[in-house]
Amino acid sequence: MIGRTGVGAAAREQRAAALDVWLSDLFEAALSQAGVGDAADQVALVALGGLGRVEMAPYADLDLVLVHRGVREIGAIAEKIWYPIWDAGLTLDHSVRTLDEALSVAAEDTKAGLGLLDGRHLTGSADLTAQLRDLTLAQWRQKARHHLPMLRELTTHRWRVQGELAFLLDGDIKEARGGLRDVRVLRGVGYAQVADAWRPPVRAAYTRLLDARDALHLVAGRRRDRLFAQDLAEVSAMLELPGGGDALRRRVTDDARAIAYAVDDALRAAERWLAVQRRGPRRTTPAVRVPVAPDVVAQDGEVVLARAAVTPMVDPTLSLRVAAAAARNGLRISPGTLEWLARRCPPLPRPWPAPARVAFAQLLGSGPALVETWEACDRFGLVSTWLPEWARIRSAPQHNPVHRYTLDRHLIETVGHAARFARDVSRPDLLSIGALLHDIGKGLPGDHSIVGVDVATRLALSIGLPQSDADVIGTLVRWHLLLPEVATRRDLADPETVRHVVDCVRDVETLDLLHALSRADAAATGPAAWSAWKERLVADLVHRVRTALESGVVSPPPATDARFAALAAGALPAVELAPDRVVVAAHDRPGLLAAVAGCLTLHRLDVVSVDATTVPVGGDIDRAVAVVVCRVQPRDATGPDRERLVGDVRRAVSGELRVDDALAARARASRQRSASRGGTPPPPPRVVWAVDGATDATILELRAGDDVGLLFRIARALEETGADIRAARISTLGADVVDAFYLNGDWSDPDARARIERAMLAAAAPG
Repeated sequence: MIGRTGVGAAAREQRAAALDVWLSDLFEAALSQAGVGDAADQVALVALGGLGRVEMAPYADLDLVLVHRGVREIGAIAEKIWYPIWDAGLTLDHSVRTLDEALSVAAEDTKAGLGLLDGRHLTGSADLTAQLRDLTLAQWRQKARHHLPMLRELTTHRWRVQGELAFLLDGDIKEARGGLRDVRVLRGVGYAQVADAWRPPVRAAYTRLLDARDALHLVAGRRRDRLFAQDLAEVSAMLELPGGGDALRRRVTDDARAIAYAVDDALRAAERWLAVQRRGPRRTTPAVRVPVAPDVVAQDGEVVLARAAVTPMVDPTLSLRVAAAAARNGLRISPGTLEWLARRCPPLPRPWPAPARVAFAQLLGSGPALVETWEACDRFGLVSTWLPEWARIRSAPQHNPVHRYTLDRHLIETVGHAARFARDVSRPDLLSIGALLHDIGKGLPGDHSIVGVDVATRLALSIGLPQSDADVIGTLVRWHLLLPEVATRRDLADPETVRHVVDCVRDVETLDLLHALSRADAAATGPAAWSAWKERLVADLVHRVRTALESGVVSPPPATDARFAALAAGALPAVELAPDRVVVAAHDRPGLLAAVAGCLTLHRLDVVSVDATTVPVGGDIDRAVAVVVCRVQPRDATGPDRERLVGDVRRAVSGELRVDDALAARARASRQRSASRGGTPPPPPRVVWAVDGATDATILELRAGDDVGLLFRIARALEETGADIRAARISTLGADVVDAFYLNGDWSDPDARARIERAMLAAAAPG
């Protein structure tokens, strides 16, 4: 009946042809069994959806409508067609309508009307099918003022639910923004004769997404349109894509962006058309053209070229000036203007002339409006003429789920967010360029913060920046992760931490630029990349470094808080709670830190930092009490039950409450949920002895996948090996953690290091 194999247009056509023959046979048999064989000119079987468009995926469902001219036996005919389809195991969406009923439904139901426009005659009365389609099309155009707003509403609602295919790690190829369903939107606007966005690049993108959907069905062995990480290798192999899963994700992203841009274009055209319909007949007076920049005017809400700019000799800076004018005025560049610029505007000379740099600075400093303008220019190939390196990173995937955008879009979003901090820095132009290039090294061998320096410096020189400014750009690229990483992974009270940052930054101007870039980078990454707690840590670090740079003196660590001494002098164990802090004073013993950390985890408190010290009571060193200070973030908005938390912490540190079993059970449940969702297994954990050091301790980092009770297991392993933990900094970014432990004593012995590494890796391994 229907073959499940094959990818590509030919395979889809073969599946559709096989179904056409089978359904035609069912139709003829149904008429015969119902005793109305002579009614074939009164009934038509019409294919909708994928079969109607001859785009039959391997496991697609069938969408059929049986149209008739008042045939009394139509119910019996329909049953004899539908039941064999169901018996064959196919999913069927079906309806039975007279011509008038079908038109009535299509008039009120935008989705039904749009579906009928894809109708294709299968068998029966071809005249009836042609009449249905012609009348539906005429009605669609007649009622476009009703259908187009509804089409926009349905589309934007679907986008809100499904997200944007280009930037999803597990997007729905059909339903997400930029997916196959959006091409129906283009058809709907085109059928209304409002705009023709069905251009060759869009058709090619659509065909490639159909191919990817075919391969996904075959890999999954069923109908599934959501592309998961574990599917990438097999789907790309089936499509014979060199480059594997990354190449597939990149191609899907680029195709989805092409379709999304076309849909935006079509919906805007529909809005303009509807505005004209509401105003009445178009005025006969010529459209108003308002100059917005040299050689650039605004007309009907779009940026177009002034007539004087359309000359045989085109200024190479024109495309940049058009983009800057559009972004600064919050206007869209006319697609016709973009096409003309792509064909006629020559490449910029190297280094750029001054007018190009001015326009580029205006473009990058335009804020949120930059994103749409840049995307439009990139769709038409203009960006690669400005920055040839851009072609390498366009639509490049980012494998960390914390990142919500592709690499190129992340950079542009960072520039847009950086505009908010322009008044906080002495050189906002360097902030914008640094934001644009801070991740330019990704995709190249090595640490992107290091390899990106040369790439960014060359680009800065090529656009005409002096060597001194290009060096600043290189510094921003090299150290763009410095402030958030140090703030979350190091003890800010340790003078060595501040000295390390001072040595990297060297002056206040660069510190301000890095601070602004850090905030913009985090905002463009996603909600998991930043928090109020991280913002306070970074601000605290910046304040300490600024003071050191301005005074030339690094402040010594503060003295132990007197309140902790008072707490240690009372009844033990003692617990003090604050909204973001838990302080525990207890008799020192092995496993104390692990017990505290495990108990806090059970109460759904994420520990972000730990400081442990001993406080002599009454000046008697032999009566020293351990004080553990944990900075925490509650996972629930309501926070833990305070009375129960205090009681459990006291029992845990005194050894009455064992948290091992409860944490192990939660960890197993969490891993089972993760396994059921699929995905790529995380890489194995690593242990790193930090090179920047500390004033009075050795820093040991664990880099691993996040797991319930991880801090408890690591703290216990360290304490069992005899390590004395002075402090810990817990940095979580999505599914990964970097836990830094400050260990007292001398850890230069290789055997001692190896012993502690083995213990940490065993504790970090999922069990």
